[in-house]
Amino acid sequence: MPTSKADKAESLNNMPLIAMIKLIGGKYKPLILWRLMTGTKRYSTLRKEIPCATAKMITQQLRELEADGLIKRTVYPVVPPKVEYTLTPQGESISPVLQTMYEWGQKHLQTNQPIKTKI
Repeated sequence: MPTSKADKAESLNNMPLIAMIKLIGGKYKPLILWRLMTGTKRYSTLRKEIPCATAKMITQQLRELEADGLIKRTVYPVVPPKVEYTLTPQGESISPVLQTMYEWGQKHLQTNQPIKTKI
């Protein structure tokens, strides 16, 4: 049983739900992963498909997803630079979770008032 704050924090970090939230809990991470479920995309394509996010936020979220092993970044040695992002096998394993979240969101929007929280 955890006794100190550090022990309690470590105990929380080992909870599966907390781990999942940490991995995909960024403001735009689920949207990025959702878009990559259809295949490899260039940065510019992701920017167009997620217009509510700033370039800085998309870049930050992409870096975090890459660091966590959910996406792979491929840089091609051409001019102008070409960078592509794709899901790793670990990232692909989240697809059913995102699909379930999407379906739940559809049902929620059909049966409830619009969401008032801003993105």
